[in-house]
Amino acid sequence: MKKIYWRPQRISLRLLWVIACVAVLGLIAVENYTVKEKQSYFATKLKAAKLAAKAFEAIHAKRIEMGLPIDIEADPAQTGLIGALLSPVTTNPGHLQSKQTTANPNFAAVMVHLLKRAGVKEGDKVAVGISGSFPAINISVLSALSVLNADPIIISSAGSSQWGANYPEFMWPEMEKLLVERHIFSFKSVAISRGGIDDRALGLSKKGRKILDNIIEHSGATPLVVKNYADSVEKRMALYDEYSGDARITAYVNVGGGTTSVGTKLGKKMFKPGLNRSIPRGGLHIDSVMTRFSMEGVPIIHMTSMNRLAERYGLPLQPALVPKPGEGRIFYKEVHSSILAASVLAIIIIMMIAFIRLDWGYRFISSNRKSHAPSNPERMV
Repeated sequence: MKKIYWRPQRISLRLLWVIACVAVLGLIAVENYTVKEKQSYFATKLKAAKLAAKAFEAIHAKRIEMGLPIDIEADPAQTGLIGALLSPVTTNPGHLQSKQTTANPNFAAVMVHLLKRAGVKEGDKVAVGISGSFPAINISVLSALSVLNADPIIISSAGSSQWGANYPEFMWPEMEKLLVERHIFSFKSVAISRGGIDDRALGLSKKGRKILDNIIEHSGATPLVVKNYADSVEKRMALYDEYSGDARITAYVNVGGGTTSVGTKLGKKMFKPGLNRSIPRGGLHIDSVMTRFSMEGVPIIHMTSMNRLAERYGLPLQPALVPKPGEGRIFYKEVHSSILAASVLAIIIIMMIAFIRLDWGYRFISSNRKSHAPSNPERMV
């Protein structure tokens, strides 16, 4: 025998308001509550940042050992990676704020991200052009290449802009040599030039050029002696071709504004900071290492405008303390909680079934109303 029960024909407006309020509150909760989610290649990025931090510590310890002063105003984090305003080997003007921002080992994680996006895999040949202007970024690049087990071909410039590795007693070639001797990195520059204007340090005093030549000779790397700008571009490309052998160069990494690497100030601005997959408009008219690689279809990683890159990847500007490895949006991203969203949706569905499909809503109304029985009830079987 079938049961007969009664249900009101109309759904209570009060119940609809309850469900609507719950839905709105749930939406607000989902929109405002976020959780941290690990970015891709998290473990590799963290490993690279820790390696960079280890290299930072080695440079700092050597600075202290050598008795080289650390200006607290210029280098508030006391990293030892910020140089002097002027010295006999200072080739170009530099931006102190930018140098301070780079003293962050988590830039190594940014480099892992960019190299992965460029398609670099274990064992790949990567051409690298660095100078003494950004020693902290140099370290981040080498750290990323090391943990990715890539095979870099590095050409360095000994000279430095203001606030870079411009102490004559401890320039980038000596820093690189120290890090190799301490077994922090297993690779070093295949050749080193003077750097500066035309890659020949034009504008420096005879004493300054002599210091650079002595440093290059002492480094053990091949001195890259050039006649002019065009000769520097040709010789750099020839070295990359020689050391790559039959293997294809997967990416080119440039740090800073080395003249022959970027192609004068105009070339530096044409390529955007970070990853460049194609040659920019007008770039064909500027001969440089970056332009030539780009014409060959090689991705370019242009490490310049450091403050912009820091903001893009969630790293602090001019940190007063050296950030710990693993800090920054490059490691984590904030996302909406899928568990909370599913829970809110489930609650709404349950309420709709309970209050509309079943007779719980009618019972709820009846228990809260003493009179006003529903008119014209519908018989349900």
